[in-house]
Amino acid sequence: MIKNNIKNIRQRILLATERCQRDPTEVSVLAVSKTKTTTDIKQAIAAGQDFFGENYIQEGVKKIQFLDNPSLTWHFIGSVQSNKIRLVAKYFDWCQSVNSVNCANRLNYQRISFQKPLNILIQININNEPTKSGVSLKELLVLAEHISQLPYLKLRGLMAIPALKETYCRQLKIYQKMSEAFQELQNVYTSVDTLSLGTSHDMEAAIIAGSTMVRIGSAIFGSRGQE
Repeated sequence: MIKNNIKNIRQRILLATERCQRDPTEVSVLAVSKTKTTTDIKQAIAAGQDFFGENYIQEGVKKIQFLDNPSLTWHFIGSVQSNKIRLVAKYFDWCQSVNSVNCANRLNYQRISFQKPLNILIQININNEPTKSGVSLKELLVLAEHISQLPYLKLRGLMAIPALKETYCRQLKIYQKMSEAFQELQNVYTSVDTLSLGTSHDMEAAIIAGSTMVRIGSAIFGSRGQE
C-alpha cells in the first residue's frame, strides 16, 4: 500500500507541475511519519523515500536511533519546546519550525559540536491565526537576518501551515503570498532554496504557487494518526 501511495503522490506532483510548467524534480516529498511505525517507514524507504518529518521529538529520536540510516534526512516539523531544543539540534538535519530569535539562538548553541550546520526554515503564520505558531510576514526579514549570522545554522527558506479554505482559488491566493515572500528572501540570501508548503489535501495549489517541498502524511501512510 505505501509503495503504491508514494507512486500516486509522484504522479500528482507530475500532473501539478505540468499545469504550471515546472520541472517535477523541483518538488520534493517530505513523508510525515509521526505516529507511524518503523515498519511503515521501512516500507517507504524501500519505495525510494528518504526525507521524513517528525512532530514529536522523543518519538522522532527513537526512530532515528532505531533505523540508524545515514542516507535518510530527518526534518523536525513540530513546535520547538525549549526543553527539547538540544535533541532537535543533536538528532535532526532540518528544523522547519523556527519562529523566534531565542529559538534560533538556542538551536545554534546546541549545534556547536556538529560539523554540519542545522538547516532552518522559518515558520510563517500567513493568516495571523492566534492558535498557530509562526512569525508574521512583517517580522520575517528581521528574523532571517539574525539566523543568517549564526554560524551553526543555515537558512534554507520558509514553512507554513495555512488553514484549508473553502475554494481552490482562495487557497491558491494564500499560497501565492507565501511564494512572494520566499522569492524576496531568495533575492537576499543565496542559501534559500526551500518553500515547505502543501499537504495531502492541498498539494496541487501549493505546487502551482511555487512550493518546493510538500509534507505528505495520510496520502502515504493512511489515515491512522493525523498529518
